[in-house]
Amino acid sequence: MKIDLFNEIQNPRPWPEGHEQLRFRQAIEQAVLADELGYGCWWQVEHHGAGEFSLSSAPELMLAALSQRTSRIRLGHSAVLAPGRFNHPIRVAERAATLDHLSGGRVELGLTRSTIPEWRLFGIEPDDARAQTQQAFEMVPKMWTSERFTHESDAYRVDGVGIGPKPLQKPHPPLWQAAASPASFEEAGRRGVGVLGTTMWESLERAGRLVGLYRAAAAACTDPVGAFVNDQVGFFTFVHCADTDDEAMRNGAAAAAAWYTVTALTFFEAATEFVRANARNEELVKSPGLTGDFLRGEAANAPSEANLLIARILQGEQVPDEEVFEVLSAQDSLIVGSPETCRKKLRAYAELGIDRMMCLQQIGGIPHDKVLKSIRLIGELIPDLA
Repeated sequence: MKIDLFNEIQNPRPWPEGHEQLRFRQAIEQAVLADELGYGCWWQVEHHGAGEFSLSSAPELMLAALSQRTSRIRLGHSAVLAPGRFNHPIRVAERAATLDHLSGGRVELGLTRSTIPEWRLFGIEPDDARAQTQQAFEMVPKMWTSERFTHESDAYRVDGVGIGPKPLQKPHPPLWQAAASPASFEEAGRRGVGVLGTTMWESLERAGRLVGLYRAAAAACTDPVGAFVNDQVGFFTFVHCADTDDEAMRNGAAAAAAWYTVTALTFFEAATEFVRANARNEELVKSPGLTGDFLRGEAANAPSEANLLIARILQGEQVPDEEVFEVLSAQDSLIVGSPETCRKKLRAYAELGIDRMMCLQQIGGIPHDKVLKSIRLIGELIPDLA
């Protein structure tokens, strides 16, 4: 299993003078250190209107800056928001190929549909997001590998245009899809692209079943959207390592995990999304296929403690930080503690067949110097986990 870093440039209050500049400088320092230590990839999100949750609204610029400050670590979009009002597929192809040249061939490109608040901000109809994401997955690799590109649909019309530059990596950089539901895991596999998920609110057992769902779909892929099947699984979760378990907690791990949980659920309007996802799952559970089988297998299960906790938060309850941390830790979805504790938890994920553990280390109010120390300590575990 490769150890990567996942970054959102979080900016929790209170804000000191020059806080935005400070956050970008800290992120660059963390990436340079990760490059020196042998981390596999730096994954940068794209979010808009996210407030404290993320300053990463122009990840292509951040990654371009990192391409000039690093030499080994790969540079990943996790992921570009694919509907056309966010990013036209031509611009996605052009920017990623340019970054591939600037970085010496180190790009990994993820695409995703995004969610309700960002659709609303950019005037995107939710019903259009899925189809436009599919078209982006089909269009971008063809633009990279065709001398002249043609495409016609309700959303896009391109007639024999040469799109450049072409990527440095041949035939093109690996493609990925961010996924938050069983249907999306199957979708990524059937497209022949890698899948990027989160374990933060998932038990090890359910994460393992999602890996199995993806692997089965990818194994059945005979017509990938790109020139090859990128059969890889990446998951991100909160990772914080200190000299001892007690020190990790003193650094603010419980408060950071709780802050992230509440802030993410609020930003993504999870209550509304939950209703929409449930309606879709009710349709899928009646359908044959991998996702239907997966959902039918879950139908008789009682809600997990994490499910119940999230429901309380969505209902507006102020759940104590320590309780949030304890519930998430009980299902082994957080990697927090001493190097030995973190090694044990990371190995459990490796045994699930995860290819890339994307460590979210700059989270909430954990001080920058403690983040750097955690990056160093996890970096020392990289050879063992490889």
